[in-house]
Amino acid sequence: MFAGESRFALALTLPTLLVLVITTSFPLLYLLWSSFQTINLAMPFLDGFAGLDNYAEMLVDSRYWHAMGLTGIYTVTSVSLQIVIGLGLALLVMQIPRGQWIFRIVAILPIVLAPVVVGLFWRTLMLSPNFGLVDFLLQWLGFAQVNWLGAPTPALVSVIVIHTWQWTPFAFLVFLASLAALPPDVYEAARIDKANALQRFWHITLPLLRPAIVIVVIMRAMIALSAFAAIFAATGGGPGTATEILNLYAFKTSFVELNFGYGSALAVSLLIITLAVSGVLFHLRTARTGKPAP
Repeated sequence: MFAGESRFALALTLPTLLVLVITTSFPLLYLLWSSFQTINLAMPFLDGFAGLDNYAEMLVDSRYWHAMGLTGIYTVTSVSLQIVIGLGLALLVMQIPRGQWIFRIVAILPIVLAPVVVGLFWRTLMLSPNFGLVDFLLQWLGFAQVNWLGAPTPALVSVIVIHTWQWTPFAFLVFLASLAALPPDVYEAARIDKANALQRFWHITLPLLRPAIVIVVIMRAMIALSAFAAIFAATGGGPGTATEILNLYAFKTSFVELNFGYGSALAVSLLIITLAVSGVLFHLRTARTGKPAP
């Protein structure tokens, strides 16, 4: 009986598994293969096996290291802001006994938007020179106009704000659900022991929320490392290379400069970095909890 059920379950899942393997494994294998090739549509006569030349070129490519630095700044800053703001909003909403469903609905709206739509929304409505809402408010408050997407530092700040705006609600919803599940008797005991609000937050709330915080950090870090659409729609990586993170550099190298071999090597390096960062974060979570991560 159980053998028949197992075969039936396998028959149901096998087509989906095959499609998943074909649509993920084959492109990944092709990406790895092409990273060891010289594939340049602008100079097809040079095509052939390159070995580790593409990876060696990255070591002396200043644009690559610039993109790496921007990727690190973008990831660390945006994820940190999402954690801090999301947790702060969750703690604030937990003080509101009724109507929390309204905040949950509002929080979902930025998440369901496509990143390219978010990038265009901020580029055309919020940060557009002279007509953007941000510039309008700044000038109304008496500040000078800022070229948010046309100057290097403001552009980098802008794409970080865009990513933070879209994905902070995710952290907020996770933390709100986690806070709602915390045992109230622990807080009652802390109040009896005369612990103030800061002490309760530092010694009770944060330790109990640590698993949720680590999961949010892992998920948001993986997405931030591979961010593309919102930045491409908002700045295109500009001005110059001011917002050209590694994923965008790999795209431009492959589909603008038509150097698919080197672009594939850049994409593989991003994949390795993402896996390494995720592995370290999962290891830290396992080490802190003392048990394997689910």
